[in-house]
Amino acid sequence: MFLPVMYMSALSVIRPFDPWRSPLCTCPRKYTLNPYTGCSHMCLYCYATSYIGKRESTPKRDLIVRVVRDLKQILRFETEPLINMSTSSDPYPPEETIHKLTRRVLEILCKHPVRLLITTKSSLVVRDLDLLRKARCAVAITVTTLDESLAKKLEPNAPSPRERLRAIERLSREDVPVAVRIDPVIPFVNDDPAELRRLVQEVVSSGAVHVVTSTYKARPDNFRRLLDAFPELERKLRRLYYEEGEKVHGYRYLRPDLRKKLLAPIIECCRTVGVSYAVCREGIPEYRRAPSCDGSHLVRSRA
Repeated sequence: MFLPVMYMSALSVIRPFDPWRSPLCTCPRKYTLNPYTGCSHMCLYCYATSYIGKRESTPKRDLIVRVVRDLKQILRFETEPLINMSTSSDPYPPEETIHKLTRRVLEILCKHPVRLLITTKSSLVVRDLDLLRKARCAVAITVTTLDESLAKKLEPNAPSPRERLRAIERLSREDVPVAVRIDPVIPFVNDDPAELRRLVQEVVSSGAVHVVTSTYKARPDNFRRLLDAFPELERKLRRLYYEEGEKVHGYRYLRPDLRKKLLAPIIECCRTVGVSYAVCREGIPEYRRAPSCDGSHLVRSRA
């Protein structure tokens, strides 16, 4: 069970994960920990910029002291809490090579009975293999396309898809369970069925054992960034999202039938190659065959 409500407000940086109370969220109950504020990867489709703004990764002040304090409070009431690092700011931005803040947090978490899910789109995560081997953890790596030039356009400051595939291979070789997020799938951008199937085959060949996928959800700020980058798609995307689409919990969604169609190649390929799969905030229960959507079921418990 979670920390009693009366103690929640005392937590500083390890907070209960709350996806804005989205009725479509199927994540397990977990905590979220973001060592940085903002994200230097500057992905066009980023959802977090709608509430934290578009800015480079900045270390949180007094983070280590606050992590130790929060962890002590949580472990008074919980056995093996699940902590997801991170859900709104990548824990391995370029600045991590200088600050080593995420590594310092890992050094603390590895000494305590916690389960850890690391979500990133950076190959830098392999730097910390010495710690990950000892931790009860899994890593979820985002790969949205195998097209290097398209990836550079969508995710300007993130490592290339090829570097991420090498990270998946290295982690899995060292017995660290790896999930892959093919998220988001954007109409007319990275939605080619053949390419999506090839992407699934590549990540599974590299060692991924779980895939979670999702269609792009539009917010005013990320939608404007997409249109600036792909002006030729403005009419098509506006029609799909603002004329034919629907508003769901503050986001503009594609029609349900179109969401199913876009994600079908990924789901079908996962079934063919025999890995578990799920979707993120889609409301398509038949597109899930895994104990968890986010890959947290890959984290080994002490039991």
